[in-house]
Amino acid sequence: MKTITTDRAPAAVGAYSQGVLTKDTLYVSGQIPFEPVSMTLAGPDIATQTRQALDNILAIVEAAGLKKTDIVRCGIFMTHLADFDVMNQVYADFFGSHRPARAAVEVRGLPKNVQIEIDAIAVKPSP
Repeated sequence: MKTITTDRAPAAVGAYSQGVLTKDTLYVSGQIPFEPVSMTLAGPDIATQTRQALDNILAIVEAAGLKKTDIVRCGIFMTHLADFDVMNQVYADFFGSHRPARAAVEVRGLPKNVQIEIDAIAVKPSP
């Protein structure tokens, strides 16, 4: 098992790692839409927040030596499921033709009062 850390994603602010690589599988902790350097919210709208959370995930995936197309599953936690269509468009634009498995659920609240948190699982391709 290897802990994955990068300064291209917000630092973990609790008792967890940005990512954990076990053999061929990377588990990326939930990423909120904070900009990594300033540790501030990327923007007030769901589109900006979704894109930042996905960019944070990609930074961790790349730090583990994997690619966006190695992401096999995402979990999406939103405070307003009414924003699903906007989030889904940003998500679709981010992944292009790649389609990881996904769950999206509405939650009562998220850390730092953000509107979205996304986690991911990525798998190294077989040689």
